[in-house]
Amino acid sequence: MTAGHQDLAAAGVATVYEAAGRRGLLDTDLEQLVPGSRVAGPARTVRCGQDDNRAVHEAMTRLRPGEILVLTMPRPAPVALIGELLATQAQVRGAAGILVDAAVRDVDDLRRLGLPVWARWRRVRGAAKDVRGELDVPVRVGGATIAPGDIVILDADGGVVVPPETVDQVAVAVAARLDREATMRARLAAGELSYDIHGLRTADEVGS
Repeated sequence: MTAGHQDLAAAGVATVYEAAGRRGLLDTDLEQLVPGSRVAGPARTVRCGQDDNRAVHEAMTRLRPGEILVLTMPRPAPVALIGELLATQAQVRGAAGILVDAAVRDVDDLRRLGLPVWARWRRVRGAAKDVRGELDVPVRVGGATIAPGDIVILDADGGVVVPPETVDQVAVAVAARLDREATMRARLAAGELSYDIHGLRTADEVGS
């Protein structure tokens, strides 16, 4: 991860999502296989053939250090697109993490490997290797479009995507939001209530 990507990863998915104007949410359940992991990096996108992972093997030839490997199919399905052996290749190639809008298997081995992986399902059902698929094309995950090179942020809350042309603007908004939250946290720790800080009590009294 670059320094800027590290800052986004450290801020977390929820903060980046809010700071980005509530845009880019990967609005689907994603399981974080390596507890405590959080990453950010440019997307290396893969659209596999349906229930087929041949494109994942080809993607390893293009994967670059710091990238998030984003694996999809025309229709999400509980078919394992990746397991320990492919994940090992991704780790050797320097991937920052893997996002699988399908299933993974060899979960214990993946956790021992330590490469951050997020997946929609865990299933041992294997994929075919008959369809070449497409690499470096826009893909859809949880209602959001991820284009090649878009910045993907992943943590225990799920994922969010930020187009590279807005990253600097979002980073400024993230820093401002973190400052506001630090101030809020101090006030709450001192005994104040969010009901009063946000003016909700006054609004409710006026409206009653």
